Amino acid sequence: MGIAFLRDMNWLGANRVRSYLRILALGNIAMIAIVVATSHGGLDANGFLLGTDFISFWTTGQMLHAGGNPYDAAAHISAQRVLYASPGHFTAFFYPPSFLPFCWPLGGLGYFPALGIWLGATGSLFIVALREWRFEAGKAVPFWLALVAYPAMAIVLTHGQTSWLVAALLGTGLLQVRKRPVLAGICLGLATVKPQFGVLVPIALLASREWKVVVVASVTAIALAAFSAVIFGAQVWSDWFAATARAQAAMHDGAVGFGKMVSLFAGLRLLGVSGALASSAQGALSVGVAALVLRTAWNRRWDRGLAALVLAGAPLVTPFVLDYDMVLLAFPILWLAGEGLHHGFWRWEKLTLFTVFAATAFARPLALHVSIPIMPLVLAGFFAAIWSRATERGRVHCET
Repeated sequence: MGIAFLRDMNWLGANRVRSYLRILALGNIAMIAIVVATSHGGLDANGFLLGTDFISFWTTGQMLHAGGNPYDAAAHISAQRVLYASPGHFTAFFYPPSFLPFCWPLGGLGYFPALGIWLGATGSLFIVALREWRFEAGKAVPFWLALVAYPAMAIVLTHGQTSWLVAALLGTGLLQVRKRPVLAGICLGLATVKPQFGVLVPIALLASREWKVVVVASVTAIALAAFSAVIFGAQVWSDWFAATARAQAAMHDGAVGFGKMVSLFAGLRLLGVSGALASSAQGALSVGVAALVLRTAWNRRWDRGLAALVLAGAPLVTPFVLDYDMVLLAFPILWLAGEGLHHGFWRWEKLTLFTVFAATAFARPLALHVSIPIMPLVLAGFFAAIWSRATERGRVHCET
């Protein structure tokens, strides 16, 4: 046995994989059931509104209907507390004005109907996008079981977050670059509603000379920004730029909670490293990841491996990324699993897949309660595995 037990993981066959997935799926279902069963009057057992973060998007929609400014922090707090008053608790809104058209219809509904429609619509988009990746990778992966078992899915559901929407747009856009460049460009342009996850996209597209996608994505992003300015007033853009300064301060001061974040910056801050040093380390990592993507994509014909590499690198290049954003990794996870099942797993790939799939379930508790940030290492290892497979390096297969 020895190191081969983890290096090759030949003991992890299809039956055991399904057994582990069932355990994780039951854990997710039980967690959601407990949250709902112990809630009272729309509040969970800890006194938080069901959907937690969604109140920020819903409140923004309410303010837009009333002609308010969603980037006025004091006004946003007051508007939130009309529905839900919690001393010392406030869910901030730092999304760019491009996201306002998505929030506006939510304000025309009650909170819980809007939450249900939001989760249903964005979740459906995410599943459709992921199924496209499944069809490309083959049907050997237990898709629905893995979907229910993936811990990040439950976190998005309980937080009412935007992660399904952004992941669906990026996953669809990057998969369709060659087949449907116009659709790809539209999806990638719309994904600018959460711009920190698109940093690697233009680098890879420009390096691989996918000019049509670049043009369509740029036009879509500009059109969405202009539409927001026309509908809600050009002032919203200057208001947002002012709000980004508060967002930066909140991130550096740990207002979000370093234990909830999964970036290298947050991990180092959690360990007591100074803000300046943590920012420098994050910057170096971001540049390194971008350089590898650039080198891999340079003059290369776009393929699913390159798309998976961009998605795997997305959480590494931004300091502001949380555990619910890990649904974005479902696409490269599915791709790497499909590659292994059809062409044989390379050394350490099974361990990497096992770790990155399950890690989100443990990342926040470990970080919050014992100050151990595991996700930066997990994300770096996963990116390395995707890069190795995408560039056809590390061709040593597991022993059979």
